[in-house]
Amino acid sequence: MPIQIDKLVRAKRRTIALIVERDGSLTVRAPKRAALADIEQFIQQKSGWIERSREKIKAIGLPIKKQFIDGDKFLFLGNTYELRLVDSHHTALAFDDGFTLSTAARAQGEKIFIDWYKKQAAQIFPERVLYHARLHGFSPKQIKINSAKTRWGSCGSNGNINFTWRLVMAPLDVIDYVVVHELAHLRVRNHSPQFWKLVAAIDVNYKKKRQWLRENSETLTL
Repeated sequence: MPIQIDKLVRAKRRTIALIVERDGSLTVRAPKRAALADIEQFIQQKSGWIERSREKIKAIGLPIKKQFIDGDKFLFLGNTYELRLVDSHHTALAFDDGFTLSTAARAQGEKIFIDWYKKQAAQIFPERVLYHARLHGFSPKQIKINSAKTRWGSCGSNGNINFTWRLVMAPLDVIDYVVVHELAHLRVRNHSPQFWKLVAAIDVNYKKKRQWLRENSETLTL
C-alpha cells in the first residue's frame, strides 16, 4: 500500500526531504519542479525508514506539552533542568542551575521561554560560527535565528546562515556539528559525497552527532 503524503511543500531546493512529524504524519519537502511520480518513488524507496520512525514515535510516545508548573523539565545545551514557580514581580524567568518562573507570568510561559531560548541562541550560535569559520577559513555573512520546525539550520545563496532556536536545547557538540554542516554549504551547495567529505574533514564524529539529532529531535521542543 502506497505511503500517503500528508503535507507536500515545494521550495527552491535540489533534493527531496522527508519529515515524520510528532503525530506520525509525513511531510515532504521537494524541488518546485519535481514530478509527483518521482516524489512517490522516492518515498517508496524510503518506506522502511518512514515505518521505523513511526514505530519509534509510538514506542516512546509523544512528548508531553509543557504545562509550566513546578517540576516541568526543560533542556538547555543538552542538560535537563527543572522549573520552579516563584512569587516574583521583578523577573518573569530566571536561570541559575534551574529555571524559576514568576507565577504571574505562567500564562505566558511558552512565549517567555521561547524568547529566552532565542536570546541564548543569538549569543551562542554566532560565537560557534565565528570560531569554526576562523579555524577552517569560511566567510559567512549574517547569522539569523528563526523558529523553523523541520530544519536545524540552513545556508542561503547569499551567505547568510540560519538556525532554529530549538537547537540551543541540544548539546554543544551537536550544535557545533550543525554549524559545521551549514558552513560547509558555503563551499558545496548540495549533499553530494564531496559535501560529506568536507564535513568529515572538519568533524570526524559528525555521523554520531547527526544520529543524536535524529534520535532526540522530538525532545527539542516545548
